[in-house]
Amino acid sequence: MRIVIAEDAAVIREGLVQLLADRGLEVVAAVADAEALLAAVDEHRPDVVIADIRMPPTHRDEGLVAAVELRRRHPGLGVLLFSQYIETRYTDRLLADGPAGIGYLLKDRVLDVDEFVAALHRIAEGGTALDPQVVSQLLGSRSGLGALTARELQTLELMAEGLTNTAIARRMDITQRAVEKHVAAIFTKLRLERGEDEHRRILAVLHYLRGSNGAQS
Repeated sequence: MRIVIAEDAAVIREGLVQLLADRGLEVVAAVADAEALLAAVDEHRPDVVIADIRMPPTHRDEGLVAAVELRRRHPGLGVLLFSQYIETRYTDRLLADGPAGIGYLLKDRVLDVDEFVAALHRIAEGGTALDPQVVSQLLGSRSGLGALTARELQTLELMAEGLTNTAIARRMDITQRAVEKHVAAIFTKLRLERGEDEHRRILAVLHYLRGSNGAQS
């Protein structure tokens, strides 16, 4: 996997480079601002970008703006955004073209190296990796999802984190068959037409995130 990192804090940036190299991943560029990020991706064509949301010069949303532009320029590029804080107001912009290949983690999630690397692989393969704390905050307002039961909402929350049915079964301490029933009910109640289950899974997550975020604004 080829990766470009954009992080203005030198210690974090260099630590990420070393951490990923130790896991056999190739960091083709590590830069400190959004302009350099755009240039690095155009030059190296990585599989995944890891970018801080807040970068120079204003430290507001430069990383997010660059990520949106990079997804426009390079369809299919995986993007993992970092933040020190939960910033759910960015969710709609991040997911405008769908959640496939998108991640949003809090920076302290890097401390669990296995989880962090697994999230990168999931994003590179077109999956989703959302921080559980971000998902939990979105769950606080869940417009349009009132038809789902508590267990179905919990299942959808874990789907939004990017977990497979097997992983969801372990987290909820239920059988995989029970998870499959919850997922099927979610598809039905959200009126997602039959088709590829992976496609419907992405649509369900997008519905959940957009509905939750819309209720907060």
